[in-house]
Amino acid sequence: MKNIPYRFYLPEEKMPKTWYNLRAAMPEKPEPLINPGTGKPVTADDLRPVFCDELIRQELDDHTPEFEIPKAILDMYRIFRPSPLIRAYRLEEALQTPARIYYKFEGNNTSGSHKFNSALAQAYYAKAQGISTLTTETGAGQWGTALAESCAAFGLDLTVFMVKGSYNQKPYRKDVMRTFGAQVLASPSDTTNAGRAILERDPETTGSLGCAISEAVEKAVTTPNCRYVLGSVLNQVLLHQSVIGLESYEAMMAFEEYPDIVIGCAGGGSNLGGLIAPFMRDTLTGKHTGTRYIAVEPASCPTLTRGRFEYDFCDTGKITPMAKMYTLGAGFIPSANHAGGLRYHGMSPIVSKLYHDGYMEAVAYEQTQVFEAAVQFARLETILPAPESAHAIRCAMDEAIKCRESGESKVILFGLSGTGYFDMSAYASYLDGTMGDTIPKDSEIAAR
Repeated sequence: MKNIPYRFYLPEEKMPKTWYNLRAAMPEKPEPLINPGTGKPVTADDLRPVFCDELIRQELDDHTPEFEIPKAILDMYRIFRPSPLIRAYRLEEALQTPARIYYKFEGNNTSGSHKFNSALAQAYYAKAQGISTLTTETGAGQWGTALAESCAAFGLDLTVFMVKGSYNQKPYRKDVMRTFGAQVLASPSDTTNAGRAILERDPETTGSLGCAISEAVEKAVTTPNCRYVLGSVLNQVLLHQSVIGLESYEAMMAFEEYPDIVIGCAGGGSNLGGLIAPFMRDTLTGKHTGTRYIAVEPASCPTLTRGRFEYDFCDTGKITPMAKMYTLGAGFIPSANHAGGLRYHGMSPIVSKLYHDGYMEAVAYEQTQVFEAAVQFARLETILPAPESAHAIRCAMDEAIKCRESGESKVILFGLSGTGYFDMSAYASYLDGTMGDTIPKDSEIAAR
């Protein structure tokens, strides 16, 4: 093994020039999206009022392994990519583990997260098609911030429907979006039919990503020259996020290492799906076997660990196509005390299929466990992690402790998907001892 620095940046000339489509290596493809009106798989024409044409092509293509990254996107990527792969020496020492722990840090941009990778791509394709306006939803705010930056870069107007719970918990997130020119609305709002219907049923609701998606899609299809874009879940988003895994793969090769365990937080699946892409390709094709893949989710929104694998609507208002995925039900709304993102009721069809077919594992943690790990990590590694990312940290620490107990020297790679500087109210709650854990009852999941 080579002498490994704390922080390694892939040489710029080795930056990926193509995105990798993991579906091409999957022996059984994810089930297609279904048009709820016809009961048949969606066509490009079905999706055209909602998405840009090139993004539709990427969404529906299960077989093309690689998609070229346009020069304009590569030029923007070079502002903040490649992102560093970091060896967590201090964390290893504190845990007294023989494991070698690496993390891919995606917070080195103004959005503070991996979301910028797909936001730039989606804004670029909208501009290239002549679209003038985009709409979207955001949970914790990283996606909305990333898309606001991207729309400013390519000269597009943007309306963001932000989950009301996060809107109230993270006021400065919406101000960052506004700085980049976006209009930000707390969802559910009274500006759409979907929002008004949800508010009529529950005026005090704190909202969910499913609610916000309903509003954003409705605004897109009722606004001239406007399209909707999504920050997670969809095949096209995991395609764009493959830059995370591709860079990680090249860096690990430079270290003459290969991960025994790959860990990512899981809300809709974009960060996790992007990180695992080239390693899972090796697993599926038999090039390298034995790697474990672990999806980590919050116990308050346990999509994989307690959801059902079935067709469900992607939004609460039930106006979107239906996806075959693990789901808690389109009407599920996480507890108001849930501090992080990872609030979506469903999971990426790609991740869902891999999990269902036994290629992945999933665990769920209570948020006090997650913040305990976040604080320890911050003090050791000097990066304040986003609550979402801290789920992966918690799992990586637990796996490293298992290595200490067994004496095995495993290589652990996890995704540090973003920073937590806009999550200080949640950190304050944990440090003050007022943070609690809410785990939904089976009846709350069943009543959907």
